[in-house]
Amino acid sequence: MSANSPSRSDSPPLVLSRLDCDRLEALLERPAHAGPAFDALRDEIARAEVREPQDMPGDAITMNSTARFRDENSGQEREMTLVYPHEADGGPGKVSILAPVGSALLGLRTGQAIDWPMPGGNSTRLRVLEISYQPAAAGKQDR
Repeated sequence: MSANSPSRSDSPPLVLSRLDCDRLEALLERPAHAGPAFDALRDEIARAEVREPQDMPGDAITMNSTARFRDENSGQEREMTLVYPHEADGGPGKVSILAPVGSALLGLRTGQAIDWPMPGGNSTRLRVLEISYQPAAAGKQDR
């Protein structure tokens, strides 16, 4: 676990689909994503329970899920769709998995919260309020 990642003992359990896990591991193997800036995401993937896509609970944030969450430090609520970097086109509501908020929310379930380091040395606590779309729950296990 890196110095920039959340403490495992304080972090909620995570659940990831095998498909997301395989794709994210391949993404992180690319030279552009080899640095320590992505260690927290690597740590989250390593500690997650991995399930087959059809066995994913419908209340877990997977890649291409749309979720509403609250920054408990500021009280601000946002809705976002978690996407791969090439899909993060700056459109409203799209957040790359490589962004701190994206890495923090991956694998969390409705009601769970996590403390997460942010740029500039600050940290925040994010709580999942609702998942309005999840590919596996919608029968799209290959997304």
